[in-house]
Amino acid sequence: MHYISTRGAAPRLSFEEVVLAGLAEDGGLYLPENIPAFSMAEITAMQSLSYTDLAYNIISCFTGNDITADALKNIINEAYKTFRHSAIAPTKQLDSNTYLLELFHGETLAFKDFALQFLGRLLDHILERRGQKATVIGATSGDTGSAAIAGCRGRKNMEIFILYPHGRVSDVQRLQMTTVQDKNIHNIALNGTFDDCQDMVKILLADMEFRNKYNLTAVNSINWARILAQTVYYFYTALRLGAPAKAVSFSVPTGNFGDIYAGYIAKKMGLPVEQLIIATNRNDILARTLATGTYGMAGVEPSLSPSMDIQISSNFERLLFDLYDRDGAKITEIMRDFRKNKKFTIEPEKLSRLRTEFAASSASDEETKNTIKSCYETTGEVLDPHTAVGLFAGNKARRNTETPLVVLATAHPAKFPDAVKAACNIHPELPPHLSDLFTRKEKFVHLENNVDLIKKLIEKNIK
Repeated sequence: MHYISTRGAAPRLSFEEVVLAGLAEDGGLYLPENIPAFSMAEITAMQSLSYTDLAYNIISCFTGNDITADALKNIINEAYKTFRHSAIAPTKQLDSNTYLLELFHGETLAFKDFALQFLGRLLDHILERRGQKATVIGATSGDTGSAAIAGCRGRKNMEIFILYPHGRVSDVQRLQMTTVQDKNIHNIALNGTFDDCQDMVKILLADMEFRNKYNLTAVNSINWARILAQTVYYFYTALRLGAPAKAVSFSVPTGNFGDIYAGYIAKKMGLPVEQLIIATNRNDILARTLATGTYGMAGVEPSLSPSMDIQISSNFERLLFDLYDRDGAKITEIMRDFRKNKKFTIEPEKLSRLRTEFAASSASDEETKNTIKSCYETTGEVLDPHTAVGLFAGNKARRNTETPLVVLATAHPAKFPDAVKAACNIHPELPPHLSDLFTRKEKFVHLENNVDLIKKLIEKNIK
């Protein structure tokens, strides 16, 4: 199994090399040369597997000979043993054919735990085997940071630096990052938006002298291992709802396009997915792209669902690579034009293919609050605002009500108590393991949006 860059000019890498690299040297994102596919019979045989056994079956298809079976099984088992539900990714029925996929039973109460508990252990294993140390960097709109920190804290082979937009994450999200006192954890509150934070990560990774000197790697969903880990819960859920004999649709709260792209990979692997619905808030670059064919930036507006307050969806480049028949030179041209002009237009035939693969809808803050309220009143379920966006968009965009619709519940409502309280007058409580979160001591650095300041901070903390 080898991996290639979406921009076509970086060397082919093995799975292990891709995990360590994160971003390709040419600025592109890595993808497998070929996506392995299961037969209907093979998918049927997976119906009785536990979550961890299913994860091994899927992930091992992409690792080649880089990791032994025993090592991979151990990494997977360790990653998910801390989840606070025996099913790991339980499904809850809302009505006759609508379901919630609860992805918030991990350490930090968000779906990012699925990928980052796995990636933290995977990185540590690779570094230990190679006798190396790494500097892990990441940008977060709220949930990636705390999940990455939970997966990497205390690990002797890595220092981790997380950039988050100052004043633009919820209090719970911030405290889950800044109250971790392990010496290898470094939080940076950056003046700006998530897009600014993500841009800084890309700039650092593109500086090959700095990258090689400090052995930089990324934990954002630009790292292929993140996408790979998230494909598992699409299979797990669909299998429990009748797949492969029955198709399933998914509505995914989406900012950086990584989570729904994992669903696209699951579909390419043979999972019968009828619809993949992109659910966005007012920062609706992806919904606008499907509607108009133009992928164009606008200003990032704060919303009730801050983890989706994004206007540059990095993983969309991976999909473009497929839409343009894996033409790396063309993707390089498109992304260069986008960097210059802040927009590009997708060719009509490519746009038609995009609309075949995805549907999209957005929700305003008012629609988000109304969805939280109506869901609580009709089902008793309390949704976080991101999940509410997913439910609203899913109901709006679904084509066939006879096909099960699974809405990804991407965060616990207690992560956004103010939004939930305003919508349905319920104050969701934090689980016991986080009950003292607001009394814990914080540790972070507040910086201007300046790459030299970030470099100096990294240099200061790396011995």
